[in-house]
Amino acid sequence: MKILIIDDEADIRQIARLSLSRVGRMEVVEAGSGFDGVELAQLERPDCILLDVMMPQMDGPTTLAKLRASAVTAAIPVIFLTAKAMTPEVKGLMETGAAGVLTKPFDPMTLPDQVREILGGS
Repeated sequence: MKILIIDDEADIRQIARLSLSRVGRMEVVEAGSGFDGVELAQLERPDCILLDVMMPQMDGPTTLAKLRASAVTAAIPVIFLTAKAMTPEVKGLMETGAAGVLTKPFDPMTLPDQVREILGGS
């Protein structure tokens, strides 16, 4: 399974990459911005995208809208990563068409299983 991580914080990308690749045995590609993430998603065609909500220039929901607007990336499941895990925020993010929402900080030992669970065990 190939996962694209889109997050402006390098340390979050690094922890997620190590977790997904070493613990989860997944292939991981990374982007540091929404703009780069949309471009990389077109090239790499990942099985899933982990997308930070709060990013400069182009936030997570805007990035998701751009992904959904392209036939190449429209069907890729997107899981939001957010520090704001209150019910109204999570509900709002799910209404954008996200497959799921995971909170930061996340547990690197359980992140791969959480991703698989959201994707239906794939």
